[in-house]
Amino acid sequence: MTDLSGIVKAYDIRGVVGDQLHASLVRDFGAAFALLIKPDSPSVVIGHDMRDSSPELSSAFAEGVTSQGLDVISIGLASTDELYYASGSLNMPGAMFTASHNPAKYNGIKLCRSGASPVGQDSGLAEIRDTVEQGVPEFAGQHGTVSERDVLGEYADYLRNLVDLSGSRPLKVVVDAGNGMGGHTVPEVFGMNSAAVGAATPIEIVPMYFELDGNFPNHEANPLDPANLVDVQAKVREVGADLGLAFDGDADRCFVVDEKGDPVSPSAITALVAVRELAKEPGGAVIHNLITSKSVPEIVAEHGGKPVRTRVGHSFIKEKMAETGAIFGGEHSAHYYFRDFWRADTGMLAALHVLAALGEQDRPLSQLTAEYQRYSASGELNSTVDDQVARQMAVKDAFAARSGVTIDELDGLTVDLGDGRWFNLRPSNTEPLLRLNAEAPTDDAVRALADEVLAIVRA
Repeated sequence: MTDLSGIVKAYDIRGVVGDQLHASLVRDFGAAFALLIKPDSPSVVIGHDMRDSSPELSSAFAEGVTSQGLDVISIGLASTDELYYASGSLNMPGAMFTASHNPAKYNGIKLCRSGASPVGQDSGLAEIRDTVEQGVPEFAGQHGTVSERDVLGEYADYLRNLVDLSGSRPLKVVVDAGNGMGGHTVPEVFGMNSAAVGAATPIEIVPMYFELDGNFPNHEANPLDPANLVDVQAKVREVGADLGLAFDGDADRCFVVDEKGDPVSPSAITALVAVRELAKEPGGAVIHNLITSKSVPEIVAEHGGKPVRTRVGHSFIKEKMAETGAIFGGEHSAHYYFRDFWRADTGMLAALHVLAALGEQDRPLSQLTAEYQRYSASGELNSTVDDQVARQMAVKDAFAARSGVTIDELDGLTVDLGDGRWFNLRPSNTEPLLRLNAEAPTDDAVRALADEVLAIVRA
């Protein structure tokens, strides 16, 4: 029995290619996935990113699926949200080969059921792991077939039909694809290769690092790290752009910088998109995880919506969206989920909303988003600790006795001091880390709060 706990994560399968992840193992994962979804679907759709190992691994997975009698539709090179589009529009389970923002030596598999419904530890991933560890049973029947289908144009049309940019004022937009899949999807969505589409979309794209290269020669495709935003910030200032967009490796997340080159927080983008979605459906529910700014539920409520708080993680967001019928959901990590996109996350659709909001009025983006950024945030501050539970309990004990303080443990430890200051302290699932996110009314107040908590964590 092989122990796969090191690569079967909470939401996906991910590991070092050749060491932890290789073709024969991936074939077994494909067969195990086929066994899981066989009662519900006769076919699986598969896509892959631009990493050197992705074509071989996705083919091995397809062999595993067809070995159990199911058919495969391969969409080839794709962003993760393009794979979700295929799963939703074709109403079949899907597998996406990507390690997102991880370095080149990694690869992985994101799985979903029909309609882009997520497969995580509690919704099939643990079962897949058990099947592979114990040995996948052979199927005596006829093997399935593999066919190819290009859905990129359909995906782009679908997104443009959700957000109409034809009435926008002209905008200059720097896009840093980080040599990831944004270099594949952005040209199609914005009509860079089509005069007809381009004429209907008054957006000038200034491309950066659109060449697909899984070795990431320019910088890591991880815009969550401020170091990887430096290039797009400089280019925005250099060319006088209205804004900049930076996508991660599999292009399911999008980060925004304003015309000054300053980052716009994902919480502000969540609030902005929520307001636009609520204008279409007044009174709708909007999901936000517990690390997003308090401005998000405040603004949702002010616009007649119903803010719903959840744990961090796409499976929790999507589950709560299904339960509440929510129209939209956002996370602090720049994952944005849309009911109109099968409750799946798509950074591209969020980017289109930002462009539409900017293009329909005359203010620069910094002024437009200022109303959505009400508080100062620390960003994620990580501490390496020997005992996550003990250090978290020490922080809890230090704050529990204070008057006016409320504490909950929905996801890690959340402490609200009742005066606009709050923080969340969560253990990493994969590393000996505690992750701190704090917010307060001013920069000085959030620094002081973060320092106070970190002094306890790192004592």
